[in-house]
Amino acid sequence: MIKKIILGACLLPVLSFANIKDNNDINPKEKITNNRDRNSQERIPKTVIIKTKKFKIKIDKQPNGNYLYQSWGANTKISAKPSMIISDGEVTPDGSGGNYYFEFNNNGTLYQVWRNYLTNSSKKAPYTLVVIDGNGETLVRQDAQVVKN
Repeated sequence: MIKKIILGACLLPVLSFANIKDNNDINPKEKITNNRDRNSQERIPKTVIIKTKKFKIKIDKQPNGNYLYQSWGANTKISAKPSMIISDGEVTPDGSGGNYYFEFNNNGTLYQVWRNYLTNSSKKAPYTLVVIDGNGETLVRQDAQVVKN
């Protein structure tokens, strides 16, 4: 009886590791460096449409992994031609709570769309548009509500 228990205790770790894949067997596109990267990637939508007091903004993930920024006047339909299009935007995580921001560069002017998961107020808008000129001065800071997510 004791021999069976010892044999079982010795074989259990060996059998437990039998189905584990070596990291070299995993497709590089499937590798995830840590859980925070995976969780933040899952929360970032492929398309989001938000509305501030003055603008409607649509952000789309492109096949190359970058983001596309399109904006219209607040009362303009999205089916109309956008008044501004900026390509090659990037998303940057902000802290460990899931917040992030999209950043687009248009001839030295930065357009940032911040996602505010963690706030001190339940009344805080889920997104904020920030426009920063080439000198680092903030030109626009407007809260935004989700039109489509």
